[in-house]
Amino acid sequence: PLMLSLYKVFMPLKLRAVLAFLLLALTLPASAERLKELVSIQGVRQNQLLGYGLVVGLDGTGDQSPFTVQSVVTMLQQLGVNLPPGVSLQAKNVAGVVVTASMPAFTQPGQTLDVTVSSLGSSKSLRGGTLLMTPLKGADGQIYAIAQGNVLVGGAGASGPGGGKAQINHLSAGRISAGATVEREIATALGQGDFVVLELRESDFNTVSRIVETINNRYGGGTASAQNGRVIYVKAPASQDERVSFLGDLELIQVRAAPMQAKVVLNGRTGSIVMNQSVTIDACAVAHGALSIVVSSQNTVSQPNALSQGQTVVVQNSAVEIQKETAQLVQLQTGVLLSDVVKGLNTLGVSPQDLLAILQAMKAAGALRAEIEVI
Repeated sequence: PLMLSLYKVFMPLKLRAVLAFLLLALTLPASAERLKELVSIQGVRQNQLLGYGLVVGLDGTGDQSPFTVQSVVTMLQQLGVNLPPGVSLQAKNVAGVVVTASMPAFTQPGQTLDVTVSSLGSSKSLRGGTLLMTPLKGADGQIYAIAQGNVLVGGAGASGPGGGKAQINHLSAGRISAGATVEREIATALGQGDFVVLELRESDFNTVSRIVETINNRYGGGTASAQNGRVIYVKAPASQDERVSFLGDLELIQVRAAPMQAKVVLNGRTGSIVMNQSVTIDACAVAHGALSIVVSSQNTVSQPNALSQGQTVVVQNSAVEIQKETAQLVQLQTGVLLSDVVKGLNTLGVSPQDLLAILQAMKAAGALRAEIEVI
């Protein structure tokens, strides 16, 4: 009590708050993730749907592709409208489109899905169009949903008679919220017999072992068993109602996942580089220099004297300039944190494109402790 009184009297308020926060942080458990973020249940998955349809009501931005014209003629015949032979259809307000949707597991007939509508022909814009009734089929060729509605395009564009135009975002694709109605259910099985199969999203033997240990500690030994670095078999109740409750409780289990594999992702098109926290480097030296060659030309007019009977000619003067920056040699110490790697490379002042080459050279030299993936 005496020490506590002295602590309250002499210890500043801010310092006491900091110490209290540090003590609280020391007592918190290690960071863990819910099991539902680490695994998926085998059979519980999305199902892709695909269809072909027509978008009408466009403001002259449709297409005249052969399949679009044929689709319009077929649709009119089904509606009782027969075109005279030899008549060429010029429908500039119609576009042939591909309609895609993703149908989640356990979706029931009557529920709605969001759909994406994408131009298939040479349509310049789907803005203001309406998708006509389009059947959406699965991989087995069966119809699972029907799509129809107004297409929402998140862009705008305008053009002038002189050829100038301005455009914001993409105009050849759009979305219809709740634009498809499910007509058929896709059967989904929750497990096989007495077992439910869990599939790790990223294969990792260490994480699989920790998941199995956590489940067995909670539900009893032998409840879970690992088949390999990705698949886990879990004993589940036979009753469907009890199995659903069991899976709901299972997904909330906290598991401390193993550190991820060190990886560097390089995008050669954009020059972007992403590294996870597991990336480390060994001591190495990196030299960076740049050689630039500039070739410029300037046209001048040579005008002869008035009485010299010469001709006016254009003379091209070329200049070649070679510049070489002073190469820098930077020593990178062995680092265990991502910040060490980034800080060491940033001292070179290199561009993202140069970093691509430097990281690949460090990997070849054995100094970069990470897997490089080029996308």
